[in-house]
Amino acid sequence: MVERVTGPEIERLIQLLARLPGLGPRSARRAALHLIRKREELLLPLTQAFACASEKIVTCKICGNIDSRDPCTLCRDERRERSTLIVVETVADLWALERAEVLSAHYHVLGGTLSPLDGIGPSDLNLASLPGRVAKDEVKEVILALNATVDGQTTAHYVTKLLSALEVKITRLAHGVPVGGELDYLDEGTLTAAIRSRTAF
Repeated sequence: MVERVTGPEIERLIQLLARLPGLGPRSARRAALHLIRKREELLLPLTQAFACASEKIVTCKICGNIDSRDPCTLCRDERRERSTLIVVETVADLWALERAEVLSAHYHVLGGTLSPLDGIGPSDLNLASLPGRVAKDEVKEVILALNATVDGQTTAHYVTKLLSALEVKITRLAHGVPVGGELDYLDEGTLTAAIRSRTAF
């Protein structure tokens, strides 16, 4: 057992690494050993980067993105389309859409989805400021870029109801066959969504 052959400092490093997504105890041990072996190249710079991130990274009070300044870089960018607001679950989703470079709009990060089974209600998400933001910025279209899960769809319906009093177009991402995908490898839910969301050729 690793606990018997390492000191408390190394064990703490392993335990903390094991909390990261995608890293179990075994992967955390390997990562810890690699960091220790590459102390000058990785461990020390990583320690400095963590300290800097902990000190300087903040959550944007407007959209919920994370950045080293508030308002964030995206909210300050006057070149972005102000009439379109993309609602996402997490910052990771925001980053994914930005990588795609499809639309230069503004975002609103909810911080999760409604999940009654997990005890997550509207007050636990970044929902209260959404109607006021849509009205104040004169948003013409709200794009619900939420995951195609039960909780994602529940949240989408809630947001739609929340904005129903405003004159704003509400759309959602199309669901269906991915680019390069083969029908034989898709699940029934994806195929059903693709058929229902079919467009003219």
